[in-house]
Amino acid sequence: MIPSKVDDTLPELAPFVHAVQGRRPDDGTWCEAWTVRDVLAHQTGNAEELARVLRAFLAGTPVATRSFEREAPYRRMPDAELWAAFMTNCEQLTEIAAAAAQDLSPDTEVMWTGRSVKVPFFAEHMREELILHRWDLTGDDRTAVQSLNEPWMTEHSVVSVGRPLLVRGRAGLDLGPEGRVEGRLRTPGTDDIVVTADAEGGTIRFAAPEGPATIESDAATRVLLLWGRRPADPTRWHSAAGPEALRSVRTLLGGY
Repeated sequence: MIPSKVDDTLPELAPFVHAVQGRRPDDGTWCEAWTVRDVLAHQTGNAEELARVLRAFLAGTPVATRSFEREAPYRRMPDAELWAAFMTNCEQLTEIAAAAAQDLSPDTEVMWTGRSVKVPFFAEHMREELILHRWDLTGDDRTAVQSLNEPWMTEHSVVSVGRPLLVRGRAGLDLGPEGRVEGRLRTPGTDDIVVTADAEGGTIRFAAPEGPATIESDAATRVLLLWGRRPADPTRWHSAAGPEALRSVRTLLGGY
């Protein structure tokens, strides 16, 4: 049973837990090359690292964010130990997020993976990870679509995670010194998301709708596209940009 304080901070934890428990650890997922067990190890490492970095900052001894090598010990654990570690790490993240909310201004900036984020990021990012990786397990069920449709999911993906999301995709483009890719992702009734890549790097931002969109879709699909994923039903997105432009933008949106 999930403690109420954890459920209040991470309301997406229970649906994720139910999705994991409804599958075999060696079942495949929508995340290429990852089984259900791999997803759980990843999430266990996420919860640990978010808590570790925020706890160290709160103690006045900031630490650098570790990369995904943090998952290695969890991948070696037996299933029962891994499950216990995941739940413990989520509880610890909840506790340190509450302490930080009490002791620090929400505008306090903390370093995370080479960039500055604000204190509420840490719990919110875990919530996003729970939503995204639950989708990896379940695909487009009602709970996944409703969660992905939440406006804060788009905001967090663009503002808090956006530039790192473009790194892998940009590396896969043969841009050269003069090459440039630009795409507009449009959901009717909201600002466009504009992504670019050139020799100098990649950018992502919100912008007022202008001109033709590269890809138009519902909000949930747009979040999936930003994270390098695709809905099971391809008719949920539309494009008149042409194969070359569409292929370039989809390559750029490589996600993690």
